[in-house]
Amino acid sequence: MKLSVRDLDVSGKCVLVRVDFNVPTEEKDGHIAITDDTRIRESLPTIELLRQKGAKVILMAHFGRPKGKPVPKYSLRPVADHLHSLIHHPVAFSHEVIGPVPQEIISHMKPGDVCLLENVRFHAEEEANADSFAQELAKLGDIYVNDAFGAAHRAHASTAGVAKYVPQAAMGLLMEKELKYLVDELAHPDRPFVVILGGSKVSSKITVIKSLMEKADTILIGGAMTYTFYLAQGIKTGKSLVEPDNVDLAKEILALAKQKGVKFVLPVDALEADAVKPGAQTRETPVLTTEKGISEGWIGVDVGPATIKLFEHEIASAKTILWNGPVGVFEIPEFSTGTRAIAEAIAKSGAKSIVGGGDSVTAVKQFGFADKMTFISTGGGASLELLEGRELPGVAALTNK
Repeated sequence: MKLSVRDLDVSGKCVLVRVDFNVPTEEKDGHIAITDDTRIRESLPTIELLRQKGAKVILMAHFGRPKGKPVPKYSLRPVADHLHSLIHHPVAFSHEVIGPVPQEIISHMKPGDVCLLENVRFHAEEEANADSFAQELAKLGDIYVNDAFGAAHRAHASTAGVAKYVPQAAMGLLMEKELKYLVDELAHPDRPFVVILGGSKVSSKITVIKSLMEKADTILIGGAMTYTFYLAQGIKTGKSLVEPDNVDLAKEILALAKQKGVKFVLPVDALEADAVKPGAQTRETPVLTTEKGISEGWIGVDVGPATIKLFEHEIASAKTILWNGPVGVFEIPEFSTGTRAIAEAIAKSGAKSIVGGGDSVTAVKQFGFADKMTFISTGGGASLELLEGRELPGVAALTNK
């Protein structure tokens, strides 16, 4: 068990906090506007706890992919302004990450004050996890707290390296919550435990599928990876996205499910389209026969009505549900019926529901069911690696309790 921010005596101390402020933005009238501030809001409990305990809070984060050099459009200054509006307290902004500029700002901070450093990825040493850079970061704080779950699967200087050069390195409240739901709650889930996996590639989910095969009672498969499983069973896939190289992998998974006694449910019908674009011609097709399948020249873009009924039935009987990945191209309204139905079924189920990062989080929010989920993860890649059973570098580096 790792040390938590709750366990720390921070009064009067400088606490260096790694947060995940990599938020979506758009340019409006020459200004950068934040279009979804979820990640900033999720960091507030940790920031407020530290402020209440009398800490001087120094925040560091990355934003975008500036590739190791300063890029004005990836400056965190707009985030500092936004954070100020959320905590109703001034947020000092340091235009330098390390050296005399942040040191000078920090020397004038009082307990409860907050400072945000410029984008750590403006330095190539960050992603290289350079010791020299990690040591310079460590000079800015007495204690380190990692609350950036979305970046915890990266062994970078600000997520892992810095922990070596501070007396105590603890997890923040968000990190603690993510680990509670994605590790502890899934170690011994209330049964039936139903897993819904979508997304485009079998190859990217193979380790997750194998890992969850050890715990799940039922696995429902949707999204484009469906078509690689069809191919493995000799069902026609038309022009759908498939991974011919991974047919053997798909066969291996199907055999493994049989061997483990896991109910492995593939869609029994599909919505097919003549193109993946709004306004495309669509039709429903019953696919689960070797003669039929997806029509020649057509593309599977969503699960069909019979599959929705089948999935809804499984979800309704579940006590624990894990959902990772949409079951269709939900970004296009005509192809979003299946994903919306899944979100609604989970919301109505009364089960403990965990939405594991990435596009399924976007979908749940888009369809207005976010407040009906037990837990929504803030990290796409990080949540996948946890579900694969891997230890995250940003967590491994923290002090043991």
